[in-house]
Amino acid sequence: MMAATQPIVMGIDAGGTMTDTILVDAQGRFKIGKAATTPSDEAEGFIVSAADAAEAWGIPLEKAFAGIDVVLYSGTGMLNTLLSRTGRRLGLITTRGLEDMILMGRGLQAWADYSYADRLHAVTHRHPEPLVPRRRTHGVTERIDQFGDVVIPLYEHEVVAAVRRLIADKVEAICIMTIFSHVNPVHERRIAEIARQEIEKAGAAILVYASHEVRPVVREQSRLNSVLIEAYATSRGRRQLKGIEDIAKRHGYRYRVQTLLSFGGLTSIDHPRLHETMISGPIGGILGAAYVGKVIGNDSLICSDMGGTSFDMGVITRGQTRIENEPIMDRFKMNVPTLHLDTIGAGAGMILKVDPLTRKISLGPESAGADPGPICFDRGGIEPTIADCDAILGRLNPDYFLGGKVKLDVAKAEAAFRTKCADVLGVPVHEAAEGMIEMLEADANNALRRVISGQGIHPSEYTLLSYGGSGPLHLAGCSRGIGFRDIITFQFAAAFSAFGCTTADYMRRHSISTQIDIPADAGSDFLAAAGSRITEVWAELKRAAVAELLSDGHPREKIRTQPFLMMRYTGQLEDVEVASPIEDAETAAAMHDILAAFEEVYGKINHRVSRYGSAGTSVMELGLMATADKVKPVLARRPLGASDASPAHKGRREAYLGGRWHKADLYEMDRLEPGHEIVGPAIVEHPATTLVVHPGDHVFVDEWTLLHYRHA
Repeated sequence: MMAATQPIVMGIDAGGTMTDTILVDAQGRFKIGKAATTPSDEAEGFIVSAADAAEAWGIPLEKAFAGIDVVLYSGTGMLNTLLSRTGRRLGLITTRGLEDMILMGRGLQAWADYSYADRLHAVTHRHPEPLVPRRRTHGVTERIDQFGDVVIPLYEHEVVAAVRRLIADKVEAICIMTIFSHVNPVHERRIAEIARQEIEKAGAAILVYASHEVRPVVREQSRLNSVLIEAYATSRGRRQLKGIEDIAKRHGYRYRVQTLLSFGGLTSIDHPRLHETMISGPIGGILGAAYVGKVIGNDSLICSDMGGTSFDMGVITRGQTRIENEPIMDRFKMNVPTLHLDTIGAGAGMILKVDPLTRKISLGPESAGADPGPICFDRGGIEPTIADCDAILGRLNPDYFLGGKVKLDVAKAEAAFRTKCADVLGVPVHEAAEGMIEMLEADANNALRRVISGQGIHPSEYTLLSYGGSGPLHLAGCSRGIGFRDIITFQFAAAFSAFGCTTADYMRRHSISTQIDIPADAGSDFLAAAGSRITEVWAELKRAAVAELLSDGHPREKIRTQPFLMMRYTGQLEDVEVASPIEDAETAAAMHDILAAFEEVYGKINHRVSRYGSAGTSVMELGLMATADKVKPVLARRPLGASDASPAHKGRREAYLGGRWHKADLYEMDRLEPGHEIVGPAIVEHPATTLVVHPGDHVFVDEWTLLHYRHA
């Protein structure tokens, strides 16, 4: 139990299988809780997980909520709405001639998430199901060119007719997307005005969304997807978040619930662009990794998050975190700035299948999830999973899963695995189970190698941070042979993404597309003119971003702003995000500073031979982030003690490792102290996770109580 202090921050990460909670006090001390995710009503899993964290802290749940200043929640409600196609009934008004844009889509998104075999055989290809059918898509005559000039005026009578047809079709929301509205939104604004007038006349309850308000940037297909998904999916997401807020307030919480933006930073659940939080959960891990990187003194990190469903990987290279401007969600390419993640289907909940004719083994892509879960959970699951293999091989403690709150039925899992997998393969059950685990770990190992190779930097520069409920369990196999500088996991690995959420500040990010080409030999007058234009845009974005934070109750003196630019060498295809060293770029000297900052960032992310300075530089997007501080957790530093870990030793258990049974030493993870060393075979147990130390490998606990895994 902790000392009798009051937690003031609660962070929650609701994943596909488990919901993790972290409580943090004013000194940065923290405790974690865990419970099964409840997709139909995330509030149920949230409150059970929060109660588990309060119990770990040693106080009643109501007392915890009564003293908490911030509840921040990252969940899956919006993404589930998109995946299950249970969102609003939409209508679309667009520029005449673009009515088939949704059906045409983009080639890259249409093939996203397809396996290699399905990419080879086009007969299996199906386009994503459109969020708006063609019959509810209406074109209206108008045209604004790429410079923002009105070429064809808006035919308002066509807008009136289109809105009336959509009202008659009983749509719940009308989306508006016209070509080049990111340059000049005058026609979109007028269409929205007419739509609201007609809706009011009809006495209907229909919402109106305009693309220039949701995401005013270039690439109309991605901009269209963004506005459609904002209209389609955020209603359920807001309901889920409101349910979280309501149940928190019933237990004594006094404020608004916050959620995590996909590019890092917190926002209220009333955020007008809530689709920016759609994949917020895994992002917390990258934020937490950046925080830990500062502690350990390495700014090149590989973040690996293995849960029940997926294996997510993020990269921080020499302090630079890659921003992806067009992530793909459920085969929709969107214009949402997102911390870049690579994901493969490699979680402990992956369902195992063996073809009885060919004996071909398949891992997933389906996952048992939280309901019904693996067979060993004894909640109705009937398909063997990787977690069942871990239980069969003695790597999981059947009496200590979630601290003993879930009793694992190992015999039931073994019987099903024997029938459906081992006997079909003609292989002894324990050999087959370990082979399945090795396949999963090989997939994760290869994925890590691919991610690193794409950086053009040797693995020895990177520290691997392994977390997620299943991360420490499979850490050895996932990392073996790659040659990392260091490999680290955590006592709070299962809640590391929730921990990362609590390291974030309140944030607003506004941006707009531009096209400012700066020749390599640009003179002072040209640079000053370009800088003046950039400064003017930043001033507008600053007013909007600061106003949103003020409306959320943050005092002006605590709000900081940071302008940024998306830049590239002219003619290249990818932008890099450059934090501007100055807020006023109206002089040639200031622009030289910005160009120098671009060169520095580009050199950290890309190999020097790809530099193309003679072609000049292009500014493709201007943006500004406004932030306000909040309390963050603190990793306590303690002096190193003796290496003898016997105070944490709690017995031995038979575990199958490397093709045979071993008497593995058992340790309680929370009892490990700085300086302790563990030599495998060993199993380090925590109520929320398990670290398996293979024979010959060892683990060292540093002064921050971080666990360093070292291969033999």
